[in-house]
Amino acid sequence: QVQLAESGGGLVQPGGSLRLSCAASGFALDQSVIAWFRQAPGQTRLGISCININDDTTFYAASVKGRFTISRDNAKNTVYLQMNNLRPEDTAIYYCATEDRCGRVFKGKNWGQGTQVTVSS
Repeated sequence: QVQLAESGGGLVQPGGSLRLSCAASGFALDQSVIAWFRQAPGQTRLGISCININDDTTFYAASVKGRFTISRDNAKNTVYLQMNNLRPEDTAIYYCATEDRCGRVFKGKNWGQGTQVTVSS
């Protein structure tokens, strides 16, 4: 059974950093495109980053580009999202999911349960 589990969320001050983890079970992460999404209160869930199979090329939404970094550790079957210079508007529940392809269009499937990130002073 394909399962994803996010962790690493929490409360952080503006300008701070967090690293989210997306751990997979039931399949090998290096055989799948993985994407991160977030859903802020009262808003729709939006894709923010993804990482490709094979060449590990990446895509970032404009809202996080230059501040967030997605990476993959195949030995740990885990994908990470390093988030730096966090802003209050980054407050959301963060989800990882598998994707058919990595690019501007996000659909997502095999969702994890999400992890809350709150950026506040």
